[in-house]
Amino acid sequence: MDTASRGWLNGFIGVLIFSGSLPATRVAVADFDPVFLTAARATIAGLVALAVLVLLRAPRPSRAQAGPLAIVAAGVVIGFPLLTALALRHVTSAHSIVFIALLPLSTAAFGVLRGGERPRAAFWIFSVLGSLCVIGFAAGQGLRAAPVGDLLMLGAILVCGLGYAEGARLSRTLGGWQVICWALVLSLPPMLALAAWRVPASFASVGAAAWAGLGYVSLFSMLIGFVFWYRGLAQGGIAAVGQLQLLQPLFGLALAAGLLREAVSPAMLAVTVAVIGCVAGARRFSRPR
Repeated sequence: MDTASRGWLNGFIGVLIFSGSLPATRVAVADFDPVFLTAARATIAGLVALAVLVLLRAPRPSRAQAGPLAIVAAGVVIGFPLLTALALRHVTSAHSIVFIALLPLSTAAFGVLRGGERPRAAFWIFSVLGSLCVIGFAAGQGLRAAPVGDLLMLGAILVCGLGYAEGARLSRTLGGWQVICWALVLSLPPMLALAAWRVPASFASVGAAAWAGLGYVSLFSMLIGFVFWYRGLAQGGIAAVGQLQLLQPLFGLALAAGLLREAVSPAMLAVTVAVIGCVAGARRFSRPR
């Protein structure tokens, strides 16, 4: 398997892990304050990341890498989790799928701006078509107008795309797992303080589902998923592998169907096939001539 293929495989594993993030967040914010949830997940993941860095004796980042790490931390450790947690107080998980479908375009755009990548024009055509497929499917499910939630999700997509692209660029020199671990450690002091400040007076009303949601977003969404994702982006290209995110909303729906025993409609299957085709097309034209 060549480097590009390994990149697509690692990226695919990362997307599978991320697919449970919004449903888990939706469950968690039912019992947790969104700000506390954001701080708690970053704190838990940061403590685990610190232990990993110490045990493996990872070298410290250089001074030149500190700035990019701060961008990663601001985008994927703080910005995206906080904005989505706040948004999911106003919109449903199904509604948020509309915006997740725009994440590949955001990642690709920042990959061009920050990573210097130049995919062919056909790549952008397949990218837009894939996004439109998912947006059209989600819109067809019936979405309610929620301006505050929509604005929060749009902001989340922008900061996440920047964090993905910056982290992937940094992974080429620092390493994928080191990038997310150091970004989490960089965020640990303020997130620990924020968690202590916003900690609830009592956890008696917090159900098992909310605790499970917190555990998932802390360990899988915040740490393990990024190990595969950043490695995949660095190996296969930010713009190219980023298109795998088009599958994330559909994986999320499939996960809900499997766990909640919801019916899988023919429309969902049709959109899945169409999006897979767009991802395949984007992969073919991901590299410049």
